[in-house]
Amino acid sequence: MWGPVLGLDFGARRIGIAVSNPEATLAFPAGTLERAGLDRDLAALRALAEERGVARIVVGLPLHMDGRSGAGADAARAFAAALAGATALPVELLDERWTTTQAERDLRGAPRARRRRRKDIVDSMAATILLRTYLEVGRSQGESPP
Repeated sequence: MWGPVLGLDFGARRIGIAVSNPEATLAFPAGTLERAGLDRDLAALRALAEERGVARIVVGLPLHMDGRSGAGADAARAFAAALAGATALPVELLDERWTTTQAERDLRGAPRARRRRRKDIVDSMAATILLRTYLEVGRSQGESPP
């Protein structure tokens, strides 16, 4: 058994969370984590990774539409490095330019939720889209599950 993969949509206020099945073939939304400072965020994600038996983590890399890196991408890189150190798991970055837009589009027909709840749903869905993309790219390149 390969073990689940954790997908994270890293943001300034929240981190959207998704997790795969043990075979790393399907991605499921797993909620959000309200940011509470780097040490607390890392501790919460380390506990989640241990609880779910996670084998690796993928963090969204928010590049500009033209592919340039900015402050958000720098923050995501630093977070991914800290997360790798805190969990001792492989942590990869994946371009996430369209995940939030796609999540909002997917939810367009859903019943309206309160503004706060809707943001949580969008962040978790964005993490799910990111993770699904990561898993599909690996399969399309003929790689075995992580």
